[in-house]
Parts: sequence; structure tokens; C-alpha cells
Amino acid sequence: MNSIQRILHRPFFIKLFNWEYWSFGVVYALLYPVWILLCLRARSFFFFSASNPSIENGGFLNESKKDIHKIIPAHLSPKTVFFSLPANTDRVIEQLNGQGMRFPLIGKPDIGGRGRGVKALKDEYDVRSYVQNAFLDFHIQEFVAFKNEVGIFYYRYPNKTTGSISGIVEKKFLSVTGNGKNTIRELLKNEKRAILQMDSLETMYGNELNEILETGEKKTLVPYGNHARGAKFLDVSEMIDEELTATIDAVCMQVKDFYFGRLDIRYHTWEELKKGKNFSVIEVNGAGSEPTHIYDPKHSLFFAWKEIIRHWIILWRISRMNHKRGYHYLNFKDGVRMFREDKLNSRKLAAMPE
Repeated sequence: MNSIQRILHRPFFIKLFNWEYWSFGVVYALLYPVWILLCLRARSFFFFSASNPSIENGGFLNESKKDIHKIIPAHLSPKTVFFSLPANTDRVIEQLNGQGMRFPLIGKPDIGGRGRGVKALKDEYDVRSYVQNAFLDFHIQEFVAFKNEVGIFYYRYPNKTTGSISGIVEKKFLSVTGNGKNTIRELLKNEKRAILQMDSLETMYGNELNEILETGEKKTLVPYGNHARGAKFLDVSEMIDEELTATIDAVCMQVKDFYFGRLDIRYHTWEELKKGKNFSVIEVNGAGSEPTHIYDPKHSLFFAWKEIIRHWIILWRISRMNHKRGYHYLNFKDGVRMFREDKLNSRKLAAMPE
């Protein structure tokens, strides 16, 4: 690696020259006038709360995953156990055993986003550590063994009996492939995406990063599809077809009053997913969902802005239609409280160890 390459592999320059790593505020700053215009046309700064009437705040902020889990048919999602703080570690272990949960597991905050506070739990020690460091109510979910994951953005207008898929993102988990010579740490330092995760990976794996993998041996280091945790997002929206749309439509119709959002799905093969076989909905996200296919490295910031605005307009239309059907918008006082609670929750999530 020459001197120029070494400079470009520094975190500052990786973020500078790849907009996908820019902060939320920077990416969205120039779009706020569009959002304000939609608010004015809806005559509410919180019109989005009517988009998914069965989800708190429409799923924009502070929605409880426990409440969302209740409206998803059990056969569509992995086995999950919810816990409130303060939580006793022995009781947590007891409940997990009572539900027949087997390792590995995944711990998630009940309120969260962008992978914050999500942790793989490989044994009882990990569970105890996760419980002791939890600053928010949380849940522990069985690990879905399907190796593939996608995020499918779905919407349905309330006056329609069928919906549409507006984008699909394929998620490539952060992993390395051995060459029989270099350590995992050395391999990671050659990948810009991994360099941004090195502090977290050092905390998670420590001396394990000194291991040398055999040639062709692949090791997944972060087994969940969060962009903020190193997953690579690829836009595969060209895979949308009538068969897949019909399958996802059938799934979403089973979720009460769900009109707009993203389904994160683990699956075995694409053909089986299209037929509605061998898949699991690991998360349902509502009005606050991003069309995450925008984060494909091939896309420009202008493409991202276009897609964000397109989805905002769909959200506005659905919310307006539901409002006319009798679903109320959040009032100003409750809307302000929602943002304040989100700021508090964000601080708590930031304090949780990875």
C-alpha cells in the first residue's frame, strides 16, 4: 500500500469521500424545506403519526418493538422474549431456558435504531453482561440461521387492497476471507468498511483478531445487517417482480394497519422467499424507515435525495388518507415530547457497550 492509499484508508478520508458514512444531519440538511412543505400541506408537523395506526407514532420514533411484535403473526418472526428494567440476570436466564431459547441469540433494545445496542450473545456469560449493561428495556431474540438478509420497503395506500415494493437492499455482513498468511486484523485493515469498525471489533474479539484463517476460509464478524455496524448495502431493486410483491403483500396484510415501512427479512434462497418459504421477518420498521437501498456505494447523493423525497411523499399521502379516515395526528405537545424522549434514549443507547 503506497502513501496515498494509506492516507485514503484513514477514517477521516474514508468518511469524507463516501457520503454513505456522513451523519444523518448532513445528508438530510438540504431536504428539510421539502419536509416542512409537506408538514404545512398536512397542517401538522407530525402528520406521519397517522401512517401506521397500530404502531406508536406511526413507527417514526420511540416505537416499542414489543408492541410491534404483538401485531406480527408468530409464525412470521423469530422467537423473542421481552424484558423490562430493572432486570434480574438469573430471571432472564430462567425465562430464556423456559422458552426453549438456544444459543446463539441476539440482544436488542426495545427502542432503538441503526444497530445501536444490538449485540450477538453466544453464551450465558454474554447474556448476563448484556443485562447488566442495559440502559433501556430490551428483548432477546433467537438467531435466525438463514445466511441471507434483505430490507424490503413496502407501502400500501389505505384505499387499495394491494401494495407495492419501492426498494430492496441486500445486506452483506462484515466478514473476512483468509489467505493463509495475514491475521484477521491485517485483513480488516485493508478494507475501508472494516477500518471504521476497528474499535468495536477490537472490543468484541480482542486477541481473536490475531488468528490466521486458512485460504478461502470465511469468518463473519458482525452477524447482522446494520449499515452502521459495517454491513455493505447493495441495491437489488431490480429483483422486484409480481411474485415477490404478492408474497410481501400477503405478509404485510397480516400486520394490522401497516401501510408504510421496511421489513428486514432473513431467508434461505431467493426463489424460496418469493414463494413465501423459509424466511423470517426479524424486524418491522414504520414511518421512520429509510429506503436503505440508497446506501449502495454505487449511488450518488443526488440519487439518495430523490429516493428520500419520493418516500416522504408516499408517507404524506398515506398519512393524509388515514387522517381523513379518522386517525388523528400527534398534537404539538406530544410531538415535542416524542423528540425529547428520543434524545434521552439516544444518550442511553450510546452508553451501552458494543
